[in-house]
Amino acid sequence: MKRISACIAAVFATFALAQAQGGISPEMLTEIQKGYAETAADKALRNALQNNSISVLAANAENAAMIDTHFSDRVKTIGITNQKSSGRCWLFTGLNVLRAAAIEKYDLGNFQFSQNYLFFWDQLEKANLFLQGIIDTRNLPVDDRKVDWLFQHPISDGGQFTGISDLVSKYGLVPASAMSETFAAENTSALRQQLSTLLRQDGLELRSLPKKTSGAQLNEVKTRMLSEVYHILCLTLGVPPTEFEWTRCNGKGEVVSTKHYTPLSFYEEFVGADLNGNYVMLMNDPLREYGKLYEIEYDRHVYDGRNWVYLNLPIERIKEIAVASIKENTAMYFSCDVAKFLDRRKGVLDLNNFDYESLLGVKFTMNKKERVQTHASGSSHAMTLIAVDLKKGKPVKWMVENSWGADNGYKGCLIMTDEWFDEYMFRLVAEKRFIPEDVLKMLDQKPVQLPAWDPMFMMEE
Repeated sequence: MKRISACIAAVFATFALAQAQGGISPEMLTEIQKGYAETAADKALRNALQNNSISVLAANAENAAMIDTHFSDRVKTIGITNQKSSGRCWLFTGLNVLRAAAIEKYDLGNFQFSQNYLFFWDQLEKANLFLQGIIDTRNLPVDDRKVDWLFQHPISDGGQFTGISDLVSKYGLVPASAMSETFAAENTSALRQQLSTLLRQDGLELRSLPKKTSGAQLNEVKTRMLSEVYHILCLTLGVPPTEFEWTRCNGKGEVVSTKHYTPLSFYEEFVGADLNGNYVMLMNDPLREYGKLYEIEYDRHVYDGRNWVYLNLPIERIKEIAVASIKENTAMYFSCDVAKFLDRRKGVLDLNNFDYESLLGVKFTMNKKERVQTHASGSSHAMTLIAVDLKKGKPVKWMVENSWGADNGYKGCLIMTDEWFDEYMFRLVAEKRFIPEDVLKMLDQKPVQLPAWDPMFMMEE
């Protein structure tokens, strides 16, 4: 017994020594404290920083002037949308791409598709995606990484372009007047919280069912659960229309026609394109080899729909495709890390907007790949790419139509320098007709499968 006690004591002593070696010792603390010298400059900065925002004080006075707002090439668009306090940027962006084409083709004036209509079906489909995922993994232990990931992400209001293509193809579209915004649609956090709690509860119930429960029985339970989700969505977002009458007016406000539609017939008349086959999803992913196709598990909105499958390209090839599309008056779905170096007042994204290094006395040296690897950067927000300014054939700046309202940024848009584009742009969705032949051939590859927790899984908000 004494020998065992001695062994245990030795183990704890070794553990304590290792812990002490990795901790902050008095000697180390003395060296650390030399980092603050209490100079007059340090005292002045401390006084300023303790009473002001870091970003306000880091604003670069040398870059205070407004950027030139001229663009050599710009897509014709009308009106600015507003997602308000919701994570639906992907939805507004995708529908803005479609509406820009519809407005131009049919002279619709300041027309909008109903974002709320598609959001209703998005939430129902995501609930099914989660519940079916729980059914598919119910034989795995609850601490399995995939199971744990599912319970961490039962539902969200964020998303990406495959949500647009799969949802529109399945449920169609309606004009904004046929299903208007509600408070819950414009302020999604409370609804998301309640649905998440309910779905996690449902997920535990599905996992608790006997192993011998048949597929038909599991489906019956899931259907009952989805009916509760549908009930909540109807209460908060409204009942989606199955048919409606709509009067079409031209840009002058003159009546062109009044017709009866279903959501699918409305989609066929005013969009009509095969969204799944007509668009190519591109990514500038510095973590992986260029020229390869990648697919991220569960990075989709509809269980029987498509994951985000992207072709990874160097930034210069993506720019080439973007310029070709803009020159043909065609807007694109675009996403980036919008919070980095954003001057909200001017609506400008520029690496020189803020000088954090001079203010804080440190160097920030990570490149794009290292920022993604360490979760310091990623695709966080989707917008509609509509303009480029070319000088001697090379882009110097870009502009996106945002969905934060007309009073936000530069007339509802954001302008980004080409250098910022290089560092913080991630996704672009372009029509196939703008993709060069050599790039199209790359789409014939079998995608490399990536897990749901991959850094490139980002639901734009």
